[in-house]
This record gives sequence, C-alpha cells and structure tokens, in this order.
Amino acid sequence: MELSRADIQAALDSPAVSDELKGVDPAKLQELANKALEHAAYWTDRWVYRGVVIALGFALVAALVGALTLAGIGKDIPEVVVALGSAAVGALAGLLAPSPAK
Repeated sequence: MELSRADIQAALDSPAVSDELKGVDPAKLQELANKALEHAAYWTDRWVYRGVVIALGFALVAALVGALTLAGIGKDIPEVVVALGSAAVGALAGLLAPSPAK
C-alpha cells in the first residue's frame, strides 16, 4: 500500500499529530512505512494463520485426549492440562471469530 505524498502531508497537518512529527520529511515517513509493511508481511500470510490454528487445534486435542485418558484410568487430571485446553479453546475462539469490521 503506497501512500501519496499529499496523503502523508495531510496526515501530518492533522491536529492529532504532535508538533515533533510535523517537521519530519514526508518522504522519510513513506520510507519508514514501506519498511514496516515489508517486515509485517505475516499479517496477510494465510499459511502463518493456518499454522497457528493447526497448532492450537493440536494442543486442544492433546489436552482433551490426555484428560480423558487420565480420567479413564482413575487418576486426577492435572490443572495444567485443564489450563492448556482452556487456553487453546480461548485462542481458537479469538482467531476464528469474525472481526467487527467484517
């Protein structure tokens, strides 16, 4: 996403921008923005997202199978197994829920 020089200048002229930034060259800001976008390519990479969902799903299934196995043989389920399963469910819910903007 390339911002025009006019867009950057309009943003710098906004009252919300601090006085320290108003003297910065718009070309320098564009260069910094481009570098930031290059390093944040994982934001739009679907495979990273899928990998995280798969890992959390695996953690959830492992916690569930471990808890059921321990309960089946009559042992107490460790709190860490419950915590891991709960965290995996919460993380999956947060990742898979639609964002308010969509």
